[in-house]
Amino acid sequence: MSVSASTAQISAPHDGLYGGARYRAMAAVAVAVLLSVLDYAVVNVALPTIAKNIHTTDAASIWVVNAYQLVSVISLLPLAAAGDRVGAARMCRVGLMIFVVASVLCAASGNLAELTAARALQGFGGACILSVNAALVKYIYPGKELGRGIALNGLVVAMGVALGPTVAAGVLSVAGWRWLFLINLPMGGVAFYFAMTALPKTPLSGGRFDVVGTVLLAVAFGALFLGGDQLAHAGAVWLAVAVMVLGAASLAVLVRRMLGRSDPLLPVDLLARAGFRTAFLTGFFGFVASNFFIISMPFNMMNELGRSAVATGLLMTPWPVAIVLVAPVVGRLADRYPASLLSTIGLCGTATGFLLLRFLPADPSNFDICWRIALAGAGFGLFQPPNNKAMMTTAPARRTGSASGMMSVARLLGQTVGGMLVALTLGILAPGGVKTCLALGAATGFLAAGVSGTRMSWRDGKASKEESSAF
Repeated sequence: MSVSASTAQISAPHDGLYGGARYRAMAAVAVAVLLSVLDYAVVNVALPTIAKNIHTTDAASIWVVNAYQLVSVISLLPLAAAGDRVGAARMCRVGLMIFVVASVLCAASGNLAELTAARALQGFGGACILSVNAALVKYIYPGKELGRGIALNGLVVAMGVALGPTVAAGVLSVAGWRWLFLINLPMGGVAFYFAMTALPKTPLSGGRFDVVGTVLLAVAFGALFLGGDQLAHAGAVWLAVAVMVLGAASLAVLVRRMLGRSDPLLPVDLLARAGFRTAFLTGFFGFVASNFFIISMPFNMMNELGRSAVATGLLMTPWPVAIVLVAPVVGRLADRYPASLLSTIGLCGTATGFLLLRFLPADPSNFDICWRIALAGAGFGLFQPPNNKAMMTTAPARRTGSASGMMSVARLLGQTVGGMLVALTLGILAPGGVKTCLALGAATGFLAAGVSGTRMSWRDGKASKEESSAF
């Protein structure tokens, strides 16, 4: 096949690509996703170094992370809707260009304001990529193998999370923090080459872009994010509540505006589908549960179990490693068994792992810690691909972009809410808040499993009809 495979046509909506064409297309998606996820992870680790170098406080430097996440959350759904109109491949390429340019601006920043603005632009570029990555996977793989493609996509995300601390430590040991952004240039170049030459065309939807809806969504998500963050960090309560009320009111107006539309910006039409709604809520609660563990466990190991920072980092690695190891098997299982079974079992395993961590002995060995974390990670790896596949297959083909965006929204919202709840719990219950966080993580994990399990009762009826209509 010639290099002009960027125009790789798909003979039927779900025939997918085969052979080298599929490998090149997945290379474009995988490197682009890895770029956006890895950059978020490495900056988290480097925050203290960055704060010191640009002469700002640790508290103020948090906006280097918040700016990226806030812009990503706000722009995901509008960009997913735009991807339906201009094409998922084109949106991915635009995102890569923006991300690389923003990376150069981050490296050239001389103060907090410049770096925060560049990170916001980078978050927008990352959202362009994440809003359409699952939609692209749906057209790269045939329907019968979609579970494998989504599992591979999830594996790349897990690898980005796992490699983040290692990459950050390696770069900072030999160079300054600015190189954390400059390393994006060669990766971005590789991703852009494959994106230009290998990504398939996807069906386009018509209609005008909803500017008013986009503004309402930005106000709703932005206000809820900022108000929740203020409340979680014990800021001015009256101000936090006022901002959150503004966000809730904007969200209510937005939902009312979206009702009855054929392609709403906020996909209330997809959420009206039982299968899609259940998968979205399962993903949301699953990521809330994971952040209860990911954020609080390092505090537990360092402050209560007496592990060093290096040892803590190593002891946390069974989580992403287990996700990576189960991914090949889960991909095949997701094409044979329903999410109602696989995701429920996986979330029960994750919740059980968190519960076992909550009741660790007073002086546990490293093995005691590792096998519990590995159990939780393996369960999480089993839960994600089938649930993500359920979100994509219960959405009509013309709404693939919005379904892809909502998949990322479930993850980002879950992580954001989980982080806020951890901050709130640690602030109220310190020093015993860490164990409470693990208990809450287990409870939320079992809640997610319960939500997932509700699909079993109607899967052979309404759910199967929804899945067949998507194809």
